[in-house]
Amino acid sequence: MSLQTVPLSPRDPDEPHRAATQLELFFDLVSVVAIAAVTESLHHAISDGHGLAAFANFVFLFLAIWWAWMNFTWFASAFDNDDALFRVLTIFIMGGALTFAGGADRIMETLDFGYGLLGWIIMRVGMIAMWLRAAAAGPEHRATALRYAGGIFVAQVLWSILYFGFAPGSPSFFAFGIFCFLVEWTVPVIAERAGVTPWHRHHIMERYGLLNIIVLGEILVSISLMVGHMYEGHIDTAFVREAVAALILVFVLWWIYFIDTDHLNSTDFGRVFLWGYGHVFVFGGGAVLAAGLGAYLDVLTHHGHVTAAIAAAWINAALAVYLGALWVIRDQFAGIGWRGHVLLAAALAYAVAAVFGVPPWGSALLAVITLLVRFRLGASPAP
Repeated sequence: MSLQTVPLSPRDPDEPHRAATQLELFFDLVSVVAIAAVTESLHHAISDGHGLAAFANFVFLFLAIWWAWMNFTWFASAFDNDDALFRVLTIFIMGGALTFAGGADRIMETLDFGYGLLGWIIMRVGMIAMWLRAAAAGPEHRATALRYAGGIFVAQVLWSILYFGFAPGSPSFFAFGIFCFLVEWTVPVIAERAGVTPWHRHHIMERYGLLNIIVLGEILVSISLMVGHMYEGHIDTAFVREAVAALILVFVLWWIYFIDTDHLNSTDFGRVFLWGYGHVFVFGGGAVLAAGLGAYLDVLTHHGHVTAAIAAAWINAALAVYLGALWVIRDQFAGIGWRGHVLLAAALAYAVAAVFGVPPWGSALLAVITLLVRFRLGASPAP
């Protein structure tokens, strides 16, 4: 690559062997920082006994982190030419994302996102510049690109109004914030009606899988903390049992997510919309699971201010959301007969487990059963 810039022409949606670039993987590191911060904050909130009060803040911030990742990911799938200007704009967007992520913990606690708004504005300026480049490349996707650029600008104006016009955490703040998110989520729907961008199906599936691995990595962090406490003398049977159960849970979730190689076997707009947007529940469920396991660790080491049943309820509720969402976006369309509804049944079982505070070892046992039934022990994975 040289410092020369070239028109930001659309990529071939059928390009063979399309994989995530090093720049995209570098961009994902920003998501690692942000997701880790909000997950840790929720973990401490649950452990301190005010998890439900903090959950609305968590959802608000997690949606923002996910949406920032979504904006760049889908654009790069369609228009990444990896020239110098594309790299500079991507790094510019990353700088804004880091400005936002750096305050994620404080925003999570107070919803005061002063510098976070600055970071958000930097990100949006970068994305608008990206879309204007795409519009200037030729008439094929000009109308779509201009709709994206205009929609992002309008959404950013609304976020600024939210910050300057509403008290953080007030009912009107949340109401207007929901409106802002609805505008954000509507922009792609309106823009794509002017002409579908040439996103690459296999590339998008890989990108989503990579973000899921990042989220599952937060669970591994919680497990590593469990193992770390063993070095401090916490080696009783219950502690070891639940640490092993947590390890089984994360590996089963990984296996179930990647059990099929073709997550998105359709380019129908409705299916793509459901799959792309519905993943936020998969990612969010994984993050809440990590927070719940962290809180359960606090209970086992007598640092938590909640009961084991309450911490376990968060774990099981998160598993219900993760598996239920995966059924909605993938398995109900998988064409594998009754096995296509195994994850739905498991999600309902985990919802019941949350009510009764089933401990992690029970959750892990149910996860293994779910995997075996969904996978068909002895069968080959889907091609």
